[in-house]
Amino acid sequence: MKILILGGYGVFGGRLAGLLADVPGIELLICGRRLDAASAFCAGYVGMPAVRALHVDRDRIEPVLAAERPDLLVDASGPFQEYGERPYRVIEACIAARIPYLDFADGADFVFGVARFDAQARAAGVYVLSGVSSFPVLTAAVVRRMARDMDIVTVEGGIAPSPHAGIGLNVMRAVVGYAGAPVKLRRNGAPGHGLGLAESRRFTVAVPGRVPLRNLHFSLVDVPDLQVLPLEYPGMTDIWIGAAPIPEALHRLLNLLVKARARFGLPSLAPLSRLFYTVLNLMKFGEHRGGMYVRATGTHAGREMVQSWHLLAEGDGGPYIPSMAVEAVVRKLLVGERPHDGARPATHALELADYERLFDGRSIFTGFRRDDPDASLYPDLLGTAFATLPGQVQALHAAAHARQWRGVAEVRRGTGLLSRLVGGVFGFPPAGADVAVSVAFAPERGGERWTRDFAGKRFSSWQRRGEGRNARLLVERFGLVDVALALVVEEDRLHLVARRWSCLGIPLPTALLPSGRTFETERDGRFVFDVEIAAPLVGLIAAYRGTLQADPA
Repeated sequence: MKILILGGYGVFGGRLAGLLADVPGIELLICGRRLDAASAFCAGYVGMPAVRALHVDRDRIEPVLAAERPDLLVDASGPFQEYGERPYRVIEACIAARIPYLDFADGADFVFGVARFDAQARAAGVYVLSGVSSFPVLTAAVVRRMARDMDIVTVEGGIAPSPHAGIGLNVMRAVVGYAGAPVKLRRNGAPGHGLGLAESRRFTVAVPGRVPLRNLHFSLVDVPDLQVLPLEYPGMTDIWIGAAPIPEALHRLLNLLVKARARFGLPSLAPLSRLFYTVLNLMKFGEHRGGMYVRATGTHAGREMVQSWHLLAEGDGGPYIPSMAVEAVVRKLLVGERPHDGARPATHALELADYERLFDGRSIFTGFRRDDPDASLYPDLLGTAFATLPGQVQALHAAAHARQWRGVAEVRRGTGLLSRLVGGVFGFPPAGADVAVSVAFAPERGGERWTRDFAGKRFSSWQRRGEGRNARLLVERFGLVDVALALVVEEDRLHLVARRWSCLGIPLPTALLPSGRTFETERDGRFVFDVEIAAPLVGLIAAYRGTLQADPA
């Protein structure tokens, strides 16, 4: 199989070639306007496919197609919003040469308009799929899965790239080009418009049982989903898709420029594309994690339902996701699964199960959540991960009524002056072995009051659902201090991981955040707790571990 990749040495084309590195017996033609760049890419390529560099100008591609006769053309160049007076000339050339075509197009108008070539593609016996990337292929697959359980009414989604992922110049040109310009979407049940990058929302990507991303600032982007998904769901009244580039300060600066452009009728910000591209790719700091979400509301049996799907990509896994849709189509072709002829947006190119197979073995995690106002605290925060916990851990956290558990514990205390001082302020118990312990749980203001009694030494905390920047986190208050904790499930343990803290609502330095290994599990039919509280400059403050059983009384 010979695959011609336009923009093959660019961000998306290069990553596609990397994803196909384990496929023998194929040839990749790495094409673009710069033969030196294509040759350098081929020289550094490590993989089983044969690679060859070609100089190709998309405006004069017909001779190349005639000479090479590729089995598939993949357009990974762009920006698709700037293809001039004949934006579909490559598609027209492929249909004329009877060569199948895929592209990474993110331009909503471009992808929506491909259907005009459907009859020609069918007559030529080829398939032409546009937008073969996360938007709209992955989002469409997620919404189809959700539609099994409800009639879709609204859809909201977003992508949050890792700050270390890097972004291509053509992507930046596309985004900055429509910044402040009208973006077609569906709103209030009718075709409408938003302003690119001028409308913003906050959301926390939180795969059940994993450490959530930080609560992020998403701004409206012009992606194919906005135009193609409403056609599939007649009852859909609203759709909104955003992006959350980091750092947020730069993102908000762009928001201000966009609003100024819209307010005062200023010219396009496209001349600033290279500046934003350079700055964004220089500011690579923070966690190397990215994510994506889709949130939908709908109705089932006359009742409103809210579902959300979350994706978390750790490290270098995330940047490859936009190229995985084309990878999956190619792998299907190699085993004889061919898209049917015709030209269309790629919304039905893959199902969610296809993506799940690609994610398996990578540091990419996904999961669904359903908003349930009646769920108790831990089941709500953990979502589907709650059911994977050991039975006694579930039993302790599932109830929402007042209850008490009893057992025995071992307590250790820090010996330093600061450690003893902090431990005394928070009322932690003295050190001891085989200490009788009881924990009383009582509903309080939408959360729970935990009162721990170690042989008569009592201290309490108030646990509740985090809000705003602490969304999807458990917030525990000790006196005047709030600690926001991620609930993380690993094998048979529920870990509580400190993410941030504050005093009287004022954020405190993350560098001084108390931490320590804290988890819950089950052994020999008993609930097991192991709590360690330590802090920089202070050391160990307190640690206690032991077992509990429900008090029948």
